[in-house]
Amino acid sequence: MQIKKLFLQNFRNYENEKFDFSEGLNVLFGKNAQGKTNCAEAVFYLCTGASLRIRHDKQLIRIGAESARIIAEAENRYGNVTIQADIYENKREIRVNGSKIAKNADLMGHINSVFFSPGELRLIQDGPEERRRFMNLSISQTSSAYYTALLRYNKILDQRNVLLKNHDVGMILDTLPVWDEQLCKYAAVIVKKRREFLEKLAPFAKEFHAFLTDGNEELVIAPDRKYDGDEAEIAKTLQRRLENQYEKDLRLGFTTVGPHRDDLDVAIGGVDAKAYASQGQTRTAALALKLSEVQIFKELSGEYPILVLDDVMSELDLPRRKKLVKCIAGMQTILTCTHAERVLYGAESKKIRIENGKIK
Repeated sequence: MQIKKLFLQNFRNYENEKFDFSEGLNVLFGKNAQGKTNCAEAVFYLCTGASLRIRHDKQLIRIGAESARIIAEAENRYGNVTIQADIYENKREIRVNGSKIAKNADLMGHINSVFFSPGELRLIQDGPEERRRFMNLSISQTSSAYYTALLRYNKILDQRNVLLKNHDVGMILDTLPVWDEQLCKYAAVIVKKRREFLEKLAPFAKEFHAFLTDGNEELVIAPDRKYDGDEAEIAKTLQRRLENQYEKDLRLGFTTVGPHRDDLDVAIGGVDAKAYASQGQTRTAALALKLSEVQIFKELSGEYPILVLDDVMSELDLPRRKKLVKCIAGMQTILTCTHAERVLYGAESKKIRIENGKIK
C-alpha cells in the first residue's frame, strides 16, 4: 500500500503543489512552520476522513480561499485507487475512484495509515481518552462494524446524557431502560473489537519494546477486565452496571460507565506505567504501541499501511532514532523533520524540502 502522488490545492498554507512519493522512505524537511505537518495531515485526512489537529474542516482551507482540494493517487493490493476530498466552508465531498461516498465508513480501508507525532509519545502518561482515541482510530480503519457502532453509541450516549439533566426524575427512570438497551447493543461491539485488537497488539508491543530497550524491560498491554464473554454477555454486564449507577448518573448528569470511560492497562517491568513510568519509559512504550499498530494492519490487510512520522525524531534519543529507522524499512513512510541528515543514518530516502508551503 502506497501513495504515489498527492495534490494539495488551497489546503492549509499550500496554494497548488504536487508531491511524488517513493515506495520507501520520503523525508519532508525544512524549517518549522513551513507546511511539513500540513502535508502529513492531508495524507491522514484522505485515509480516515478526519484530522488529528482540528475540529472543523473549514479550518483546513487556505486563508483567502473559498475551498480546498486534496487528491491522492494510491495503490493497494487490489489495484489503483484515487481519493479526492473537496472541502468548503460548510460542507465537504469525498470521492473514491470518482464516486461520491455517502458516509465516512465507506472511506475506511482504501488507504490505511498510522500517524505518529510527538503528541502520540504522551500516549501512556496522558489520560485514558488518549488511549481510547488510539484504539478508535486504529480499529475503525480495518472494521466498518466498529466505526459504525462507535458512531451510534456516541449518538445514543449524547441523548442519554441530555435525558439525565432533565428535572423530571420519574420520567428519566421510566425512559432510561429504553436508551440503555440500544446503548448496550453497540457498546458490546466496541468492547469485543477492542479486546480482539489488544489481543493482537500485546505480543507485538512486547516484542518491539524488547527490541527498543535491548531486552532490559518488559511491556505488558491488557484491556480493562470489566467484561467477559461474547457480545450478548458483554451487553448484559454493561446493562447491570448502568442500572447500578442510576443514582450517581442522575446526581452528576452524565453516564459514568461504558466504553467511553474504559481504558487499557499498561505495565512496564510489572509496574503500572501510567502512574510510575519515567518520561523515557513512556516514550519508548508509546513507540512500541505505534509500531505494533503497523503490524496489526499488515496482519489484517496483507500489506503495510502508510506510516506518517511527524517530527517524532526530535523527541527520541539517538539509540531510539536508529532503531526506529531499522523498523520502518520495507514500508512507505512519510517523515517530517527540520534536518534530514540528522535522522536518516544512512537509510535511502527521497528528500523533499518544504519552504512556505512550496516544494523547493
